[in-house]
Amino acid sequence: MPSLFRFIFTVAALAGLVYLGMLALVTFVTPEPHEIVQSLPASRLNK
Repeated sequence: MPSLFRFIFTVAALAGLVYLGMLALVTFVTPEPHEIVQSLPASRLNK
């Protein structure tokens, strides 16, 4: 039974680290919007 508690604690700790990592990314990383330009070949426009 102690190994089950150790496993559950390990999984919960890993889930907490993943959650904190996602929270840090949301808090500290700001996306920079920019315009995307992609040229189309003329053969696709004339169809």
